Amino acid sequence: MTAVPVALIQVTDVRRITPHMVRVTFAGDGLDDFPTWPDQQLKLLFPRAGQRAPRLPGEAADGDAMRWYQAFLALPEDERPWMRSYTVRAYDPVRHRITVDFVLHGTTATAGPATRWAASAAVGDLLARYGPSAVYAKPLPLDRADWLLLAGDATALPAIGSLVEALPPGARALACIEVADAADEQHFTTRADLTVRWVHADGRHDALPAAVRALTFPPGSVSAWLAGEAGAVRALRRHLIEERGIDKRQIDFSGYWRRTLTQDDAPTEEGLAEAQERLAAARPPQG
Repeated sequence: MTAVPVALIQVTDVRRITPHMVRVTFAGDGLDDFPTWPDQQLKLLFPRAGQRAPRLPGEAADGDAMRWYQAFLALPEDERPWMRSYTVRAYDPVRHRITVDFVLHGTTATAGPATRWAASAAVGDLLARYGPSAVYAKPLPLDRADWLLLAGDATALPAIGSLVEALPPGARALACIEVADAADEQHFTTRADLTVRWVHADGRHDALPAAVRALTFPPGSVSAWLAGEAGAVRALRRHLIEERGIDKRQIDFSGYWRRTLTQDDAPTEEGLAEAQERLAAARPPQG
């Protein structure tokens, strides 16, 4: 059985690329042989106050991931690291580095542990990573549609960036992305035929769904990729299925965060329903 993919990573570079986005580069064990794919997810573990590095449990002797996670949950709550999901924005195979983009949410008083850490991150700081696992790699559905719709908020920007940069020449994509204002817009380098529609939230919770409803879709069949705040993602998915007539099997969707809750809170009924729908969508059709 393979070892649990947990390792410490150390900050080697920090850059504020937009007012609400910090790009952090890490080195660490296991990054010399690090397979990558678009929209690659991993877990980051953040130290508690007073810790230089996140406290980790001893790895189970047989390398069993579930036993490791049970040992992680058994750590005292005030010592157990915060665990959050992030996208690998880029991998440098020469220098053996990964880059992760962090959105800075809220104010100093209201920010969560990941935002607080990213806002003050410095070279030499330590986190831990859990994963990523190739089990969750998904090929781009270029053989199932004439064009791609990518829609998400600022938390989806790193994934959208990795997706459009992986598109081959001749692929067509339309990206609709919500950010705070023009200063948070980014530039993508891609070989594909990409159109980007930037949406400025201006304090509205429905800005992204409203913008997608107003889009004139290109001709041809579409595969959609949706991510961001869970309520907005649900609204987008309903619109695409009920109003645009898109087959739900052509929609990849993920609620990255919840407006009034954190990843430490218990799942809601809507969140559980979303997870069940994602599992159903991942199953191959019968017959």
